Amino acid sequence: MPPKSVVWQQVRNVFESVENQVAKALQREHGLGLTEYRALHLLSTAPDSELRMQELANRLGLNQSSVTRLVERMERNQYTIRDMCPDDKRGVYTVITSRGRQIQEEAGKNYDAFLEAALDEVGSQTANSDIVACLRKMIQEAAA
Repeated sequence: MPPKSVVWQQVRNVFESVENQVAKALQREHGLGLTEYRALHLLSTAPDSELRMQELANRLGLNQSSVTRLVERMERNQYTIRDMCPDDKRGVYTVITSRGRQIQEEAGKNYDAFLEAALDEVGSQTANSDIVACLRKMIQEAAA
């Protein structure tokens, strides 16, 4: 039995490889970064299709400057707009636009296929097969 640190590193390697492959597929097929896709998904499922910038940062695991740059890119592509919080003038919301919702829905139709393809690729390596099988089981149970 390998040490826990070795197993944990294998899990990280699988995760990073899958993430990279999904990110490349989203970029290639939809011109959308993985973090942008996740942000648009969060916004599309949020009440009123909006989140405070800090809430978006927290949900994405980003710091304030990173989420600001992300939102600026999404605004340039007309996927989101910013709106001031009516109750707290210091609060800024990010709101998904109809264009943002459209690109998120289009990319969302392919996301599962991209994920499956990446899991297939990474899982074909013997050292990763058990980890990928476990991940597939978790994904199936969560989706049920």
